[in-house]
Amino acid sequence: MSDSVLQKIVSHIAAELSVQPRQVAAAVALLDEGATVPFIARYRKEVTGNLDDTQLRQLEERLLYLRELEDRRAAILASIEEQGKLTDELRTAVEAAATKQALEDLYLPYRQKRRTRAQIAREAGLEPLARALLENPMLDPQTEAAKYVNDKPANEGGVADTKAALDGARDILSEEFGETAPLLGRLRDMLWQQGVLASTVVAGKETAEEEKFRDYYAYSETIRTVPSHRALALFRGRNAGVLMLRLGLGEEQDALVPHPCEGVIAAHVGIRNEGRPADKWLSDVCRWCWRVKVQPHLESELLMQLREAAEAEAIKVFGRNLHELLLAAPAGPKAVLGLDPGLRTGVKVAVVDATGKLLDTSTIYPHEPRRDWNGSLATLGALCKKHGVKLIAIGNGTASRETDKLAQDLIKGLPDLGMTKIVVSEAGASVYSASELAAKEFPDLDVSLRGAVSIARRLQDPLAELVKIEPKSIGVGQYQHDVNQRELARALDAVVEDCVNAVGVDVNTASVALLARVSGLNSTLARNIVEFRDANGPFASRAALLKVPRLGDKTFEQAAGFLRINDGENPLDRSSVHPEAYPVVQRILERIKKGIRDVMGNSETLRGLSAREFTDERFGEPTVRDILTELEKPGRDPRPEFKTATFQEGVEDIRDLVPGMVLEGVVTNVAAFGAFVDIGVHQDGLVHISALSNKFVKDPYEVVKAGQIVRVKVMEVDAKRNRIGLSMRLDDTPGEAARPGADRGAPAARGPRQSGPRQAAEPAMGGAMAAAFAKLKR
Repeated sequence: MSDSVLQKIVSHIAAELSVQPRQVAAAVALLDEGATVPFIARYRKEVTGNLDDTQLRQLEERLLYLRELEDRRAAILASIEEQGKLTDELRTAVEAAATKQALEDLYLPYRQKRRTRAQIAREAGLEPLARALLENPMLDPQTEAAKYVNDKPANEGGVADTKAALDGARDILSEEFGETAPLLGRLRDMLWQQGVLASTVVAGKETAEEEKFRDYYAYSETIRTVPSHRALALFRGRNAGVLMLRLGLGEEQDALVPHPCEGVIAAHVGIRNEGRPADKWLSDVCRWCWRVKVQPHLESELLMQLREAAEAEAIKVFGRNLHELLLAAPAGPKAVLGLDPGLRTGVKVAVVDATGKLLDTSTIYPHEPRRDWNGSLATLGALCKKHGVKLIAIGNGTASRETDKLAQDLIKGLPDLGMTKIVVSEAGASVYSASELAAKEFPDLDVSLRGAVSIARRLQDPLAELVKIEPKSIGVGQYQHDVNQRELARALDAVVEDCVNAVGVDVNTASVALLARVSGLNSTLARNIVEFRDANGPFASRAALLKVPRLGDKTFEQAAGFLRINDGENPLDRSSVHPEAYPVVQRILERIKKGIRDVMGNSETLRGLSAREFTDERFGEPTVRDILTELEKPGRDPRPEFKTATFQEGVEDIRDLVPGMVLEGVVTNVAAFGAFVDIGVHQDGLVHISALSNKFVKDPYEVVKAGQIVRVKVMEVDAKRNRIGLSMRLDDTPGEAARPGADRGAPAARGPRQSGPRQAAEPAMGGAMAAAFAKLKR
């Protein structure tokens, strides 16, 4: 790519991000050199002018798109030029196209395609007829067409009669009109702004799929206002063969009344119906062009546009939820009893020590059909006393609440141990259990018991354990199996990378999976680090990492600042201060005449120091400020304090819920329309966006995030459809209409949401939430 093209891309991104082109250029250069976003955001602030990780992620995404756009632009120009059809005007238009869609519109007439009806008509010599009727509507179509009738065979350019001649002329003009870029752009904008997306049920599918898609059997909404979750539900219904989708301009158009878009086409090409001999035929050409050529093309294109936007939003939602889950508060280094609940197959048990090392396993059968409650308590009690268990982690799957009761009895029976029980999400535990990573870690352990180990460890340190699982299997997204899997994986990998590097990694205890997410490292290097550590003992310093095979200076530069050595030779190695900046620390120590061990964690010794005093040609004020902050609180963890939610005893099933109950729960998922909350009944309830706060809420993330403990009131219960309506406005009264303004921000229609473990669909209830869902009935 030429320097001028790169400069064009840089200027474009700078305008979008409202930053200086030099900042973007610096970031692009670093990315092209292999630097990661976490490294650039943390250690190259002077170079980029303080671009943060969010700006850098946006920059990285746009850089990829615009480079692809420029590559496509070059390919299109080369193709048209090779055909000998590249005029100065066309070149200017192609070079000015700002989107991939605009480029493809311009390229449409020159794209290599199968032999069309218009091409066949041209080969039959009918283009002069088309031109004559378009340029002079005073000509009589039948009279003119008769001049082109001949006795040749159809495959040799034969024209059997005047109808065949006029049909051929129509095909030529309709193809020409339908491949005019400005006209396509105008029609596309018109359909996007005014078009109505409607869905109807496929005949015979009403009963079979009633519970899943019945909200969309007679649904319509302006396409540009369809929110992502409803769009994806509609596409899922279509893919399942249950729904038919149609994009139009409201009610079905009367076949005898010209469609508005036909008028747009006619106006664009200068066709007017003034009663002249060829006017009706030309109007029919416009109708044919719209209904046969343009409308199907634009409908498909705009539905794809809607889908891509919905997928992008769904991926964004997934990423935000994953970010909160990965950065959930760790319980810390305590011995944990992990319980993977089950009924017939029993409850799988695993005990891990404070470092996560597996100590013991068992399987107990406290529930149906064996009901060995006392025997199960005896087994668990022996394990807890033997290993000094402090925490009990209970998976939230089948039999979770029943197992929670068992844990409660266990705690009551062993008060001296001071144990605490916590229900944790087991999403992805089964994926980990069957993975190659788990097999290598526990080759002799039954697959079912590996899940209990994962449940125990994710309580100690959610981030360290969840990185072992493919991000999309963690289960905090909408329709994750329906979206573009490449884009989903790329976005989620970026989230994991950001989270891991925000916390930092203990290089002497981290797993291969965790190390592989560190800036600059990959699976091979992570494996090499662990193997070197196993063979030579713990790393005594960051510098010792350079002895690891294939870990060179460039990798060390990218990774070192995010790797921690807690009991090493240099106390700075347990901080986020990069080794390249150690000379700055040395200057600070010389100024205050203190040793590093006297300074780290002692804010008094650093008080009054100005970052400006310690800058040089390489390290500016932003970096020095970060160093001073890190010296005050070395190795600080950005994650919140560990807290637990308490589920109400006696409320274990959706049938135990009564409107008006106030319960404590944990936010498991946040979507565009509200938040899902686990209240301990095996089915998450929905707090609709209109019930999150007494104030207007535009974005649920303003109020809640995944992992947050909240108090909610039960408003409505639909046991048949497994839907629970909740409110975080505890003064709401079930059975009463919502207060005025409560439905602001509510979606204009309702759609099913992907169901996963303990996740509900967007509910459809009356009573207190009637106003919030009034629009959903339309």
